[in-house]
Amino acid sequence: MSRPRGPMKVAEKPKNMKKSLGQLLKYCKKYYWIIAIALICAVAGSVLTVMGPDYIQKIVNELTSALGDMINGIPPRDVNIDLIWEVGLFLIIIYVIGAILNLLQGLIMATITNKITKKMRYDISTKINRLPLKYLDSHSHGDVLSRVTNDVDLIGQTLNNSIVTLVASVSMFVGSIIMMFVTNWIMALAAIGSTLIGFVIMAIIMSKSQKYFTQQQRSLGEINGHIEEIYSGHQVVKAYNGEKSAKEKFARINNELYNSAWKSQFLSGMMMPLMQFIGNLGYVVVCVVGAALAISGIIDFGVIAAFIIYIRLFTQPLSQIAQAFTSLQSTSAASERVFEFLGEREMPNEEQKEAKIENIEGNVSFKNVKFGYNSKVFNKPSTVQLYSRQRVVNIENDVKIKPVRLSYNPKKLVIKNLSIDVKAGQKVAIVGPTGAGKTTLVNLLMRFYDIDSGKIEIDGVDTSKMKRENVHELFSMVLQDTWIFDGTIKENIVYDQQNVTDEQVISAAKACGLDHFVRTLPKGYDTPLDENTTISAGQRQLITIARAMIQNRPMLILDEATSSVDTRTEIIIQRAMDALTEGRTSFVIAHRLSTIKNADLILVMKEGDVLEKGTHEELLAKQGFYSELYNSQFETE
Repeated sequence: MSRPRGPMKVAEKPKNMKKSLGQLLKYCKKYYWIIAIALICAVAGSVLTVMGPDYIQKIVNELTSALGDMINGIPPRDVNIDLIWEVGLFLIIIYVIGAILNLLQGLIMATITNKITKKMRYDISTKINRLPLKYLDSHSHGDVLSRVTNDVDLIGQTLNNSIVTLVASVSMFVGSIIMMFVTNWIMALAAIGSTLIGFVIMAIIMSKSQKYFTQQQRSLGEINGHIEEIYSGHQVVKAYNGEKSAKEKFARINNELYNSAWKSQFLSGMMMPLMQFIGNLGYVVVCVVGAALAISGIIDFGVIAAFIIYIRLFTQPLSQIAQAFTSLQSTSAASERVFEFLGEREMPNEEQKEAKIENIEGNVSFKNVKFGYNSKVFNKPSTVQLYSRQRVVNIENDVKIKPVRLSYNPKKLVIKNLSIDVKAGQKVAIVGPTGAGKTTLVNLLMRFYDIDSGKIEIDGVDTSKMKRENVHELFSMVLQDTWIFDGTIKENIVYDQQNVTDEQVISAAKACGLDHFVRTLPKGYDTPLDENTTISAGQRQLITIARAMIQNRPMLILDEATSSVDTRTEIIIQRAMDALTEGRTSFVIAHRLSTIKNADLILVMKEGDVLEKGTHEELLAKQGFYSELYNSQFETE
C-alpha cells in the first residue's frame, strides 16, 4: 500500500490557463487543417443564421405596411405574396445550409476528438513504460488512472464541444453586432449597452472560479488513488480494523472534493441565469426604445421585430461563450495534469545500446556492485510488481498492482560492494534474513534498477550496455507475488508467447501439478479467470510456474516460488523446478532452506554482503551463519 500522505494543498494560486491550453493546442497540431475546416463550417453556419433577421424584417414590413393602410382608413392594397415567397424560400435555403454545415462540423470534431484522445491515452500508456520506477512508487496508481480516464475524457469533451461552440458563438456575437449597427445604430447601442453588465460579471466570475476547477481535478485524482489503494488492500484493512481510519481519510478527501466542486460548479452555474436575465433585459430595452423610435417615424415595425431576434442571437452566444469558458477552465486543469505527467523525466534512451548475447551460456558476474534505496520509505521490493510495470501495462490495462514503497537514494546502501561469480548451468540459492538484499540482487540482475557503481556481466557482456528488454528476454521468472490477468487459464499460461500448442500447455501444466485441477473445471483450460472466478493462492502460483515453463528461457529466477502451496504440492513443484532448472543458470530465493539443499551454490547474504557461500554440506560444516539459519527452522519452544 502506498505511503500515507497528508492533506493536499492545491490550487493556492490560479492555474496558468494560457500555458496549459497552449500545450493542448500544440498537441493537436497534426489536425490543425481539418479542425480549421470544422471551424470554418461553424463560422459559416453562424453567419447564415445572423443573415436571417434582416430578411424577416422585409416580410414584417410588407405585412405591417398593408395593415397600416387599413388602420389609416386607406383601402387595403394587395400583399406582395411573390416577395414573401421569395424571401421565405431564401430563408429556408440558408437555414438548411446552416444546419448541414453544423452537422458537418459536428461529425468532423467528433472524429478528430476521438483520434486525439486515443493518441493521448496511447502516449500516457507508452510514457508509463519509459518512467523510472521511483515515479510510480511515489504516486498512487489511482491518481495516474485518473489522468488516463477523467482528465483525458474531459479534454475530449472540450475539444468536441467547447472550442467549436466558442468560435461559432464569437462569430454569431460579432455578426449580430455588425447587423444591428447596419440596421439601426440607435437600437444597436441600446441593445449592447443593456448587456455590458453581463461582460463585467462574467469576467469577475471567471477570475474567481479557475482555482476551484484546478483543485477539483486534483482532489478527484487523490480520491481515486485512495479508493484504488483501499480496494486492492481491503483484506489487510479489515484484518487490522483499519476501516475507521480509511473512512476518515476518505471523508477528508471527499469533503475537499465537495468544497472545490461546489464552488466551481456554483460559480459556473451562475453564468446561465445571469445571461438569461441580461437577455430578458435586452428584450425590454429593444421594445421600449423601438416603440419610441417607431412612434417618431424613425424606424419601421420590422426593425423592432428584427432586433428582437438579434438580441437573442446576441445574448445567446454570451451564454455559450460563458459555458465554453467554464469548460475550458476545467480542461486547463485537466491538461496541466496530463501534460505534467507526459513531461516527467524518463529513463535514459537506450536505442544506441547494441550489445546483445546471441548464443548464451549463462555465466553471471557481479563485480563490486553497490546500490541503495531510501531507508525511510524502504519496503521489500516485489519483482513481479516491478516487472509488470515495465512490460505488462500496455497489454492489460485492467491490471491492479499494489504500489511498492521504494525511493532511490544512493547514500543508503542495501548492496555493499557485492562480488560473485556464477558459472553457466549452476543452480544458485540466495538465502538470508529479511532485508539482506536477496530480491534487490535479482532486481539489479534484471535491470529493474540501475546500480550505483560496479558492473554486472552475463557471459562477459555488461548488462548496462544492453537494452532492458534484451536483458529481460534472457530470464523466466516465478515470483512470490502472483500476477493473473483477465483471460482464460490457457491465455495466462501462454502469455505473450507465439505459436504455443495445446500439447505444450498441457505438458507444462502436468509438470507442475496443475493439469488435474484444470480438468475439474467446466471449461478446462478455456475457463476464464476474472472477478467471478475464485482460485486459491496456490493455484495461482501453479499457473505462473506453468507460464515460466512455456517461456523456456535460458536463465531462471525463482523468488519464493513455493511459498503459497501446501507441502505435498511443494514436493511436486520442487520436482518440476528441478527439471526446469536443469542446464539453466538459475537463481532461487528461498526462506525454507530445506528446498535448496541440492543447489550448486548457496549465497548467504546479510546486510547487503555475501557472508558465506558454498554447497549445503560445506556451509553446515562451517558451523557459521547459514548453519544457524538452517537449524533455527527445526527449533521448537
